[in-house]
Amino acid sequence: MKSEKKIPKTFIGFLIASFFIWVLITFSKEYKTVISYDVNFKNIPQKNIILETNTKQIKIFIKATGFKLFWIQILQKSINLDVSKINQKKATLFYFFPKNQLSEIQKQLTSGVFVESILKDTMFVNVGFLASKKVALKPNLNINYHVGYDLLGDVKVIPDSIVISGDENEIKDIKFLNLESVNLKNQKSDFSKKVFISRTKMNKNLKFSASKAKIYAKVDKFTQGSLKVHFKVLNLPSNIKLTKLSDSVTITYVVALSNFSRVSKESFVVECDFKMSQKNGLSYLIPKVIFKSEFVRNVKIIPNKIDFLIQK
Repeated sequence: MKSEKKIPKTFIGFLIASFFIWVLITFSKEYKTVISYDVNFKNIPQKNIILETNTKQIKIFIKATGFKLFWIQILQKSINLDVSKINQKKATLFYFFPKNQLSEIQKQLTSGVFVESILKDTMFVNVGFLASKKVALKPNLNINYHVGYDLLGDVKVIPDSIVISGDENEIKDIKFLNLESVNLKNQKSDFSKKVFISRTKMNKNLKFSASKAKIYAKVDKFTQGSLKVHFKVLNLPSNIKLTKLSDSVTITYVVALSNFSRVSKESFVVECDFKMSQKNGLSYLIPKVIFKSEFVRNVKIIPNKIDFLIQK
């Protein structure tokens, strides 16, 4: 059998030591290179807002040892640039000179890293004019109610409005903001939920004074009721006497069980306009509900025509 030749441990140790010596020598040398940094804008004038920039990175020609270069590319990702002194070129197009901020940029870099130059002389930014306004919040509900149940009153939103801030051209046409949709099935009880304010492509750059709102609504069982109500005849000439087949009509309505006992004859006012019937050549009066209590709905009148005879 052939015996395997083993590599001496001392040789392996020599290779490892040689490699580390080479790394130390190489990384200890000073180099000049270009590094790209993401840009953050600071000291934006209070009346303005940065809309966009043609340059999201800045290239800096720096000098440092290999060790420094290695670490800054891992640890430092961005540079702050001061835009408090920007110059206007067009209506919303402004510019500034990064090279004028060499000393400020140098302070942001790790000790031992030196700025040689900025490779971009001029940076352009689109600047809008900051504005704010109050807009209403609109619930977006998709509710399936249990048989016989329905919403009682209006859905309440707390807060009912928020303040939005951003470029004046982006907010001027916004009248309200939608809440994210709420889907409920077989609902037969009151509900309360916290819902996010919907973000769209149109408002993604805006600032909201709140990100959520609470919606609250009451749900009740509804039932049908009816009662007889006297009606009035309006615009009847003094020289005309009417003989009506009935002085009252039957009102049918739908009401929540919790409000059923509140319904009375005073909950409705019914009138007939004689002048309107005469003008249209009608031989009957048309009863109309001109007032109803806010807690009743689906009101109908039976009959919808009142026959009459004229006595002169």
